[in-house]
Amino acid sequence: MNIRSYPNDYLILGTILLLSGFGIVMMYSASSIYAMNEFDDYMHFFLRQTKWLIIGTIIMFVLSQMSYRYLKELAYVLIILSWIILIMGYFFKGNNPASRWLYLGGRSWMTTSDFARVSLIIFTAFFIDKNKRYLKDWKFLFIRFTPILGISLVLILFQPDTSTTMMIAIIIMVMLFIAGADWRYLTGLSIAGVIALILKIMSTPHAMDRFLNWNDKQKIQSINALGTGGMLGSGLGDSIIKNGFLPEAHTDFILPIVGEELGFIGIFILFILFWFLFTKGLTVVREAPDLFSMFLSFGILISVMIYFLVNAAYVVGFAPTTGLPMPFISYGGSHIIFTFISMGILLNIARKGQSVTNSYYRGFSYE
Repeated sequence: MNIRSYPNDYLILGTILLLSGFGIVMMYSASSIYAMNEFDDYMHFFLRQTKWLIIGTIIMFVLSQMSYRYLKELAYVLIILSWIILIMGYFFKGNNPASRWLYLGGRSWMTTSDFARVSLIIFTAFFIDKNKRYLKDWKFLFIRFTPILGISLVLILFQPDTSTTMMIAIIIMVMLFIAGADWRYLTGLSIAGVIALILKIMSTPHAMDRFLNWNDKQKIQSINALGTGGMLGSGLGDSIIKNGFLPEAHTDFILPIVGEELGFIGIFILFILFWFLFTKGLTVVREAPDLFSMFLSFGILISVMIYFLVNAAYVVGFAPTTGLPMPFISYGGSHIIFTFISMGILLNIARKGQSVTNSYYRGFSYE
């Protein structure tokens, strides 16, 4: 049976499960020594990640069966709730001086920007759908959309989380650009964003240091690990760099462990899986039954791909370290849960798109 004859949602689901399986194996390999040293338990991070994967998978399946159209009705509710959660992060942050995590009852519940990112993608898709006639009016966009975007980004920026702010801004700008928003508005917003980013980096010593010193010790060790792996790698579990030479390699620097243990072949397989997810996701976008679902699926898709590509870029020295996780692969409960929430929505749109004969995409004009 030709792979193209399988329903698109099955292919996407299969890719998600393959990526998750690949991720949990590599995360265990990368974290076991560190877990033993810190918690006297090789399985510490593996068991926690497995729990989050199970929860995320259940949520994904539930959302894939519910109608995405409910999200359109909840767009304002979700964006306001995201602001509340972001503000709560400033007051309930435990012993961590940064307010990126929401601590309640003595435990971390989520990275607050994860909820904000998904909510902002939903709201932007809703805004494009509702105001498609006014996307060429820069004054309308400035008055009606900029305050929503600005509040979300400012709350994230001063957590402080400069890299996440920049990534979310890029995602939303790409969505607006594809929707055909007025070029003067996009240009002005980009210039303002760049100026704000420069000022924030200049006023934050660690951010300035990270920007100026791309190839720090961590980056050098990362590149060495990738080079050591060669074509076939040293073997699963046989990484040397994870033995204290690359701090917390199971989080945002997990790709070098893949490269060292599985070699170029392992990294190539990982890139193929993400490429396949991207191509099948574009099919969902093209077959979306309406404008809202078209841009919602597009925003979700580019969010995953941008995080993947940026993570890959900084571990090889092509970008400053951002601390962004690799979707499906890096350790972390919050980003796993919200990635699976996004995938549940994407699967739901894929199912709805396959049930209609005429896609809105085919008749959509950006003019």
